[in-house]
Amino acid sequence: MAHTSALFESFPDTSQRILDDIEKQFQLDQKDLVELTTQFLREFSLGLGEYNHPMAMIPTFVTGVPDGTETGTFLALDLGGTNLRVCEVELHGDHTFTLRQQKYKVSEALKVGEAAALFDYLADSVDAFLTDHASSATPQGDADLIPLGLTFSFPVEQTALDEGKILTWTKGFNAKNSIGRDVVKLLQDAFDRKHLHVKCVALINDTVGALLSRSYTAGASLLGKCAIFGTGTNGAYLEDVAKITKLGNSPAAAKGGKMIVNTEWGAFDNARIVLPSTPFDNKLDRESINPHFQAFEKFISGMYLGEITRNLLLALMDATPKPILFGGKSTPALNSHYGLDTAVMSQVEEAWEGIQEKDTVADIKQGDKTMESTSPEATAIVNGTAAPAQPKVTLKFDPESTQNEMKGPSSLPTSYSPQQLAALERIRAVLVRELGFQSPEDVTLRDAAIVRWACALVAERAAKLSSCAVAAVLVQTGYAKLGGGVVEGADKTRIGVGVDGSLIQHYPRFQAQVMQSLRGLVGKDVEERVELGMAKDGSGVGAALCALMAIKQHPDILNQGS
Repeated sequence: MAHTSALFESFPDTSQRILDDIEKQFQLDQKDLVELTTQFLREFSLGLGEYNHPMAMIPTFVTGVPDGTETGTFLALDLGGTNLRVCEVELHGDHTFTLRQQKYKVSEALKVGEAAALFDYLADSVDAFLTDHASSATPQGDADLIPLGLTFSFPVEQTALDEGKILTWTKGFNAKNSIGRDVVKLLQDAFDRKHLHVKCVALINDTVGALLSRSYTAGASLLGKCAIFGTGTNGAYLEDVAKITKLGNSPAAAKGGKMIVNTEWGAFDNARIVLPSTPFDNKLDRESINPHFQAFEKFISGMYLGEITRNLLLALMDATPKPILFGGKSTPALNSHYGLDTAVMSQVEEAWEGIQEKDTVADIKQGDKTMESTSPEATAIVNGTAAPAQPKVTLKFDPESTQNEMKGPSSLPTSYSPQQLAALERIRAVLVRELGFQSPEDVTLRDAAIVRWACALVAERAAKLSSCAVAAVLVQTGYAKLGGGVVEGADKTRIGVGVDGSLIQHYPRFQAQVMQSLRGLVGKDVEERVELGMAKDGSGVGAALCALMAIKQHPDILNQGS
């Protein structure tokens, strides 16, 4: 991790140094990753021992994982982002389930308005679902109420399976008059105001839900671990109750055994002791709705990677006296807070995909600094003394070029194959379309190469940081040693990790980069036993499974007055 230098004195002969300096700020070597993972383990220990730490290590009071034989029909309410979902989940008892669902958009006004208004909207959405989807989700047998599990993907201090106080809001939410209040009671009060025959019997986090869902579909052999890498980030795992010393002399502590812990690792290193902050990260944090909170989440989650990249691109565009990117031109999207979505980064990376290994600069004739291109932009030099009817043109991508143009970072090749140039053309088309440039001429192929470079820097750093979180859980649960090596008495079977989230599922090479960094942290033998499996609708099915467990523990919970 390197220190920054100001983006001034940006001339053709200094632009490469500026870009190289930025690249160094985003690079993480093995020593950095070990230091980060060690800090993770320290914060795990603090959170397990005491309440009110940023890494909350929340006891969920879920004391096991399902094996796939569970049955029943339940409602689930999932609040965790732009949309809320109401689901009906039917568990078939053979590792499969049937899901019916409806999404309802949560307005920006509701996200930051009064808590009562937000929870009234949740109740109205459940009412609308029950009205529009007549189903078997009705009171069963002697029960008076319909069971519902709530997936609440925000930090809470959970004190029972159906009780938890809101600690803070994330992901753009900041509902007024809600901090410190029981989220289940807020929802149940709204149901009661609407006279709905629905009982919220279980509270669950989306990460815990994904863990339970993956356990249900994969079977009991799955180890209790799950990670979310999407709009936000979090992790949960099955911990020895004896290690959760903050439970004190509670009945749960006396019972012993295992309990799922919701880490809330999005708040890792809020003090920024080890996280590799850059000016682009600092700007994001300063302008966020929760400065100095959810530090780790702001480095690795899908909600923020696009904004980090936008901040980087803006700095290059604003460099003086000569802009380094887009000739200093901007667009409304680039000028808007969160105007560059992480999905655009994914499109840029996808546009670069498909280039074969053999299509590299190594195949170019040694000493040749130019490559053929049919790009209309490549008008610098026409090959030969006379232009043919359909001329071949060449494009210089040479940092030593005598042309008066800004240089790229030294990590980029000096020459590009035709396949690579075609990929840059695709990237240019993405940028023109998604960022709103008026003409393809506003984006040079050099601009396209630098944007792709910037996206790769931000995403690769996020993947490496994500691997530190997974490695910390493996070490904490005794399945790995930091740095590798054999753990005495450790189970040698597969290590199942349920995963969910748009980044891990869809961002090009993100999962592969996580696993590559994980190998360096825990060793080849452990990394090869780690099996990442997608958690199918963790938030919906997990909430249903928790509702089932609540009913088993308290059979009368669905009767009026209980």
